[in-house]
Amino acid sequence: MITIREMEFTDLEEVIAIENSLFSVPWSENGFFSFMLRDDTMFLVAEEEGAIVGYCGVVMVINEGDITNVAVSSNRQGRGIGRQLVQALIQKTQERGVTQLHLEVRESNQRAISLYQSLGFEQVGIRPDYYEEPVEDGILMNRG
Repeated sequence: MITIREMEFTDLEEVIAIENSLFSVPWSENGFFSFMLRDDTMFLVAEEEGAIVGYCGVVMVINEGDITNVAVSSNRQGRGIGRQLVQALIQKTQERGVTQLHLEVRESNQRAISLYQSLGFEQVGIRPDYYEEPVEDGILMNRG
């Protein structure tokens, strides 16, 4: 069974392992740590049998939120964990007064784009060459 909860500092080792395995330009542990110290951020983890299998985060400004990352361990993808994380993030940010969410996603990441669309996000623009290694456009999506 998957449990979604707020990320704790003790989760960082497992989160960083997932981050490093999935992204060509991963966030550092210090990057996560410094964001977690802020009052305007929220990070959630998906936990299964005591192990972190996914995470997501958002930076909130007044009634808007920018989703910073959504990731699920490669051996757990395709099981709805990403959906559970984003749904929980939507609910928890709404409880804090956030009415609009924004994100960028790699143009080639069709699975993620489909997931976000199914959760009410719409494509609103393109950021040319937004991503590195490999260079790729970022699709801008909004919800709310």
